[in-house]
Amino acid sequence: MNTTLKKTPSKEAQVILESLQKAVTQTLEKKRRMGQYAVTWHRWRTGCGGRGRTDVEW
Repeated sequence: MNTTLKKTPSKEAQVILESLQKAVTQTLEKKRRMGQYAVTWHRWRTGCGGRGRTDVEW
């Protein structure tokens, strides 16, 4: 079985990715303004930020 990997995503995949990134950014900003926390994933570890906490320990 031969598979070929594309190095760059298709135009459609790029549009989907940008849309998802925009939605997540907007949601996290909304949570920040409302004083809610958010659990995020960074470098294979989870972190929690919110309620004035800007220094998330990773």
